[in-house]
Amino acid sequence: MLPTGFIQDLLSRVDVVEVVGRHVELKKAGINHKGLCPFHGEKSPSFIVSPSRQTYHCFGCGAHGDAIRFLTEHHGMGFMDAVRDLAQQVGLAVPESTATPEDRARAEAERAQRATLSDVLAKAADHYKGALKASPRAVAYLKKRGLTGQIAARFGLGYAPEGWRTLAGVFPDYADPLLTESGLVITSGGEADGGGEEKRYDRFRDRIMFPIRSVRGEVIGFGGRVLDVGEPKYLNSPETPVFHKGQELYGLYEARQGLRAKGYALVVEGYMDVVALAQWGFPNAVATLGTACTDEHVSKLFRFTDTVVFSFDGDAAGRRAAGRALEAALPHATDTRSVRFLFLPTEHDPDSYIRDLGPAAFDAAVAQAVPLSAQLIAHAGADCDLATAEGRSKMLAEAGPLVALLPEGLLREQVVQALAQQGGVATEVLQAHWARRSGSRRAVRSGQVDTLPAEDGTPPEQQRRDSWRKGGDRPRIYPMAGRRTLPQTATMLDRCAWVLARHTAVWLDQPGETHEFLAGQPAPYGEFFVGLERVLHDHGPITMQALIDELRRGHSDADAADDGLRLLLDRLTTFHDVADDETPEVLLEAMLLNLRKQAIADELNWLTESGDLSEEATARRNALIHLRAELKRGTPAGTGAR
Repeated sequence: MLPTGFIQDLLSRVDVVEVVGRHVELKKAGINHKGLCPFHGEKSPSFIVSPSRQTYHCFGCGAHGDAIRFLTEHHGMGFMDAVRDLAQQVGLAVPESTATPEDRARAEAERAQRATLSDVLAKAADHYKGALKASPRAVAYLKKRGLTGQIAARFGLGYAPEGWRTLAGVFPDYADPLLTESGLVITSGGEADGGGEEKRYDRFRDRIMFPIRSVRGEVIGFGGRVLDVGEPKYLNSPETPVFHKGQELYGLYEARQGLRAKGYALVVEGYMDVVALAQWGFPNAVATLGTACTDEHVSKLFRFTDTVVFSFDGDAAGRRAAGRALEAALPHATDTRSVRFLFLPTEHDPDSYIRDLGPAAFDAAVAQAVPLSAQLIAHAGADCDLATAEGRSKMLAEAGPLVALLPEGLLREQVVQALAQQGGVATEVLQAHWARRSGSRRAVRSGQVDTLPAEDGTPPEQQRRDSWRKGGDRPRIYPMAGRRTLPQTATMLDRCAWVLARHTAVWLDQPGETHEFLAGQPAPYGEFFVGLERVLHDHGPITMQALIDELRRGHSDADAADDGLRLLLDRLTTFHDVADDETPEVLLEAMLLNLRKQAIADELNWLTESGDLSEEATARRNALIHLRAELKRGTPAGTGAR
């Protein structure tokens, strides 16, 4: 954990203009510097860097932050990696963590292991790239697929030669256990397999190699595709300490800027689809790694964009994959996010579709993709004869668990109404039926709560918790008996974090726009609110201590925002209780209002300092002035400033 004040001291010594200027061409504009935004595609500069404020701001996409945030957002660095990088630049020593010696030793061993494995994988990637240049056959294959040398270099494509032990010429010690641990070499025989002589050979042979990178750009694994006929068509690295298929997405590192420019993420099925789409002007494509789409995949995508489009073949296998993606996406489908499903003709994948019909046709197909709400209804109604009462009843029964996965909000309300209409029943009847099936003994959304124990003696509060965990309605929030007082040095974000940590169920009743607003706050607060969403999705409302324990466990083996988040969590546990009659909802509402007002004021100051305003910046200023007036009048205004 970093001591209080270290981050502030570091930022006071760093020149944000110099940090940003290494990656963005900046020109002097009054007291500030201006350039093209690195976070979204633009032709006229709207990206401002302020030496007086030591922050940057884009009036086009709303990107905002300090030197640390620039490194974490632009380079995909972890929080502590960015801190160490900046500290080294200014000659400032990063203090030792206050963790126990055992914790530090374990964390250091894990970091060393990851770094060592990454070095091994990076060396193999360089070898494969060199082998590609030396193989006319492999080059011819990529050219046949329409790929240029430029796109191959961008994705680091390579070639694994046909030999069984070609890596022996790359690594001095072919028996090094790291080659096996990284998934590059397979071992058989020996004591582990019941005796006999141990045999070692390369996992990847005669395959086009696709390096899989983390969001920070480190090589963590490979996907290999056969050039001719062979099985399996694609071969992936096994699970390793640095590679987890259910969490990683191929091409996400390369797609970061493309996601901002195109405005959505396109999830496809294969490595070649990702690379080919980038070749055709769609740099926003990513692919799962031979696994079904998971909750972690969707959660990671929504850190970079508000819109996700899944692309599947229109055959039975594609429909099954779409069903799994639907279930993974539903918990993240807030009122401010969009999830759609693109089904291509059975004879096409994205690459062939664009080749035959052109990029404009593919753009049009994406625009016509099926919304999540319609896909949910279609999925529930598959194989149901909706002309009969039995078929409609089956559809509604199948839809119930899916609807339960949706967060509370207007989207869920509209889905329920659409299902009720298609099923030929009143909305209230359908809701009550689902409530009974989920074990809830209260009327759905009526606001009436049981105060009597169940027949088995289960208290009402336990009933509500059990109902929520089974997919029923989330529990109502009741006034708290007291709250904790934060020290005078606590910021408004500290106060928000404390209220939500102390009363986790409040988070579940907040609209998606509030989730987005808080998750977009500077580190470590943004990481805290993202972690809060993840933990509550997995466990439901929990105690403050349980939340803190889960967040600590979740970041114990990660670099991103590790010490920054731990510092915040430790601060939250030091606040003490005092009596207060205010409810957490009221407290949070007041804090959010102040945060939004301050965000608007800051952005208006930015605009004033920027001098001549572009048409886009002028429109933004007018919108902010209008929004500020609405907030002063007490009119609901969403998240306000970006």
